[in-house]
Amino acid sequence: MNPLAPPDSHHLEAAEGWIELGNFSEASEELAKISPEFHAHSAVLALRIMLYGKQKQWEPCIPIAESLIAIDPNCPSSWISRSFALHELKRTQEAFDLLLQATDRFPDEETIRYNLACYCAQLGRLEDAKAWLHKAYDIGDETTIKLRALDDPDLQPLWRRD
Repeated sequence: MNPLAPPDSHHLEAAEGWIELGNFSEASEELAKISPEFHAHSAVLALRIMLYGKQKQWEPCIPIAESLIAIDPNCPSSWISRSFALHELKRTQEAFDLLLQATDRFPDEETIRYNLACYCAQLGRLEDAKAWLHKAYDIGDETTIKLRALDDPDLQPLWRRD
């Protein structure tokens, strides 16, 4: 998909800046100024997911992520975003099932394996969680992932094991 041109690109950049500053109403206003024919542009949709996520409004993230997957199924962040939103809505099994479909498509994406570990831990499948976490270690920086995992409440069931 082609990049947005001014003035739409300026509104997109302004919206991103407002999100970074934590001013979500201004960000929404900037996104609303983008020409209607570009509301379904991948950059606009990705920023909407970011905006809704920062506000913990998970429900609208799902159809937006699905639109992004349809536009570009080779973008791992869309798959990750959809499953993360589902998990936050306590639809963790669905989050797991949908993200599992992305493992072959993105063999080098550690976040997918890490999130699958989180979902398994929350579903009480601790051996599976451990296996997915080790797959994330194999792909990414093991030390960084371990430090993140030790602080992640979704993985707490792993640390409570005997």
